[in-house]
Amino acid sequence: MSAAPRTPHPPWGLLVCSLEPWDSVWRRNQHLVSRLLADPGLRVVFVEPPVDPLHALHRGAVPRLGRGLRRLPYEEHEFPGADRLWLYEPTKWVPRKMADGGDRRRARAALRAARSIGAPPAVLWVNDISYAALLDVTSVPVVYDVTDDWLAAHRPPAETARLVEAEARLLREAAAVTVCSPALQRAKGRDRAVELVTNGVDVAAYRDPGPRPADLPAGPVALYVGTLHADRLDVALCVRTAAALAAVRGRLVLLGPDALEEDERRRLTTAGVVLLGARPFDTVPAYVTHADVLVVPHVVDAFTDSLDPLKLYEYRAAGRPVVATPVAGFRDTADPAVRALPATYFPAAVVAATRAEAPRREPPADLPTWEQQAALMAAVLGDAAGRPAPPSAPPSAQPRHAPTRS
Repeated sequence: MSAAPRTPHPPWGLLVCSLEPWDSVWRRNQHLVSRLLADPGLRVVFVEPPVDPLHALHRGAVPRLGRGLRRLPYEEHEFPGADRLWLYEPTKWVPRKMADGGDRRRARAALRAARSIGAPPAVLWVNDISYAALLDVTSVPVVYDVTDDWLAAHRPPAETARLVEAEARLLREAAAVTVCSPALQRAKGRDRAVELVTNGVDVAAYRDPGPRPADLPAGPVALYVGTLHADRLDVALCVRTAAALAAVRGRLVLLGPDALEEDERRRLTTAGVVLLGARPFDTVPAYVTHADVLVVPHVVDAFTDSLDPLKLYEYRAAGRPVVATPVAGFRDTADPAVRALPATYFPAAVVAATRAEAPRREPPADLPTWEQQAALMAAVLGDAAGRPAPPSAPPSAQPRHAPTRS
């Protein structure tokens, strides 16, 4: 008797409009999308932030154009389904104040890119508020994924007004809204249902993190992992903490993409803070597990209260002591290894943690994994698209960064 024919997986498309590029520093979108691609029928076009050549000229940088639609280079990333992922980097030709309609033109261009891969999008995942313009140019259902409350960030009045208007449309007209934190659930769920899909962590990577990275300085190390930006990072507190650590021959180390202003960067380096820059996501477990204490010197305001920091999950998985300012997530956890306290007491608490020489703990059992969170997102996307939710990636299919990337 012959074997039954294999059931083909009909292709279907997903357009993801992201606030960050797809690079070696993986954030929420990359972790979730890579697991969603466990569905063998899924084709994804991942829209990166637009390249702005005029802004580059204004800053004295070499301008370039967006790279358009391209395949994900295999030498950079390896995970099941990577051959069904396309990246699309548009160009922002002129500033909004010089010409109207740029957001709508980019929305149409993103749709053309998504349709060109042979699987027209069945649903649109909008993380970048500017792609609210998709609501004007297509009837394909939109899922608005809220990861930061940009309405609470300090922005010029004109930009804030634009964001308010665009988000109001998304909250009113999107087929579904997902949020990453309880604070966002309360703020965005006043007038409609929203789904909570928190961030997660690859727990297995923290059980066997590898040797101590060679670029971690000798002596006691207090480590911060995350994008360095004044919206989040309390630069003055970092300077005070670095001075306190210097008294015990310790160092404050900041690991992550650098979005600081030049004067902020100078203040930190003058104080002895080590700026390591960005590192590929699969090397982060080695840094955090070999630090003496993990720190969160964040500004405490409405914007940071909206966040669900990836580092909350990564820090807890690392099993090291944590000292944080009282920001969302860290102040709410019952984990005894996490101390959340005002900035006044922060430097002394960091020094005390480096002296304690606490043994490393096993990752807590209550940590959400990226596989679990991808399954939640898959259900939302499937409902919006009117199709069965795709399967999430099994643990054996977890993404891996290629070892050749430095």
